[in-house]
Amino acid sequence: MNPRLELTARLQVVSTADAPPLLLGEQDRKRWDRALIEEGQAIVRRCLRRNQPGAYQLQAAINAVHADAATIKATDWSQIVALYDQLLVVAPTPVVALNRAVAIGEVQGAAAALALVDELDLDNYHPFHATRADLLRRLGRDSEAAAACERAADMAPTGAERDFLRLGGRVSRSAHR
Repeated sequence: MNPRLELTARLQVVSTADAPPLLLGEQDRKRWDRALIEEGQAIVRRCLRRNQPGAYQLQAAINAVHADAATIKATDWSQIVALYDQLLVVAPTPVVALNRAVAIGEVQGAAAALALVDELDLDNYHPFHATRADLLRRLGRDSEAAAACERAADMAPTGAERDFLRLGGRVSRSAHR
């Protein structure tokens, strides 16, 4: 089984070497490869019927929930939180906890998510700082958000990501189309 099949279905929409990241909420889901998504979802269903989910199956199930939603607002975030709860049991890493906190933020709000994020020891992980920046911005704590964005940018692996983060996670997409 290829646990990244559904992610691959979205990859052509989000990846280019010189373009800034295209966040999940900004992606045109009509461009996702539905055939690959359906194949991936069938594999996930078969695996989950065994009732012995491992880390890869749970990650694939999380991707399946995202793929099921026609829009970011239609995403079943409560289901994603439940899957991350299971994933934390089999893969209790700070990165999984960070991703769970993002999902919590969609269900319970930015303050609840930030409280979870601030408990994590991920100071050397740029997505940690980018996540903090987004949550702080959503809470209206703009100067703290700017500092977190700058920290994330300093650590980002590509120039496009650094530029994106230095602009506060916002950029004109027209220049990269």
